[in-house]
Formats: sequence, C-alpha cells, structure tokens
Amino acid sequence: MFSRRNLIVALLVATFAATAMTPAAAQSYPTRPIKMIVPYPPAGPIDTMARLLGQLLSQRFGQQIVVENRPGAGSILGTKAAAAAEPDGYTLLFASSGSLAVAPALYANFDLDVLKAFVPVGSVALLPHVLVVNPSVPAKTVSEFIGYAKVNPGRINMASGGAGKSA
Repeated sequence: MFSRRNLIVALLVATFAATAMTPAAAQSYPTRPIKMIVPYPPAGPIDTMARLLGQLLSQRFGQQIVVENRPGAGSILGTKAAAAAEPDGYTLLFASSGSLAVAPALYANFDLDVLKAFVPVGSVALLPHVLVVNPSVPAKTVSEFIGYAKVNPGRINMASGGAGKSA
C-alpha cells in the first residue's frame, strides 16, 4: 500500500518525467543540397535511374539533389567515396548489387565492410540478371550448367557486362 507521502512523491516524479519528455522542435531536412554518388559512368541505366530519382526527390524535398558520377575500379571508387563522407544524411550512395555485393566478393583490395558502412534507405528498382548459354551446351537449367562446367573444366568461356557491374 502507498502512503499519502509516497503517492505525492510518485505523482511529482511522473509530472517531472512527463515534462522532461516533451518533443524537441523538429528540424527541417534537408537544409542544403544533397549529393547522390553514383559509382558508375554517366548515361548508363544506373545513372539514368539515379537522375530520375534525384529529380523526384528534389521536387519532394524542395532542395537540389546533385548526382555525382564516381566511376572506376568496378564501382570501388564511388562506393568508398560515399563511405568516407560525413554521415550526416547529405551524401547518398546510389548503389547496385555490383557495388554492394559483387565488387566486395570479387576484388581482394575492396577493404570496406559495406554492411557496416551503409544503411539502406530504399529500393528503387530490381534488375533481372540473365544467364544464357550457347545452344550447343547441353544445359537447360543453372544446376545442369554447373554440373556441365564441373565435368568439363577449362572448356567454359564466359562474358559479362563488366566485372562488378550490373550495367
């Protein structure tokens, strides 16, 4: 049971706690231009998506979004530049599976833990990847192709859109 004195103390503590938790005045964001780093060259599909998103965000935020292309080294240069930026919400990385998954797995000198360096804020597009084989290869599924490659070492040649890139 509460005594009258304990009840008054509990009410005073609750009152002080409630007044201490009043919300701070909301700060507006953004208050200056936002830089969006694209680790690919201009005019490609990823750059085009970044620029379209930049226009949409500029209209929505009432603030300029500056798209900065930082291509090179299979997306490593731009990805590392974004990771080195001040973590204040004014530098975004317009990333792809190439810059966040393929490049770290492919390059030994990619000394950046992307899971610790970045926080995802949204998904813009899903790009399908296609594996095709010459009709002379007796494989109709990925599993069949892997099996064929294992029993025929050195006989498989491949090409891609570029190491560490989606486009």
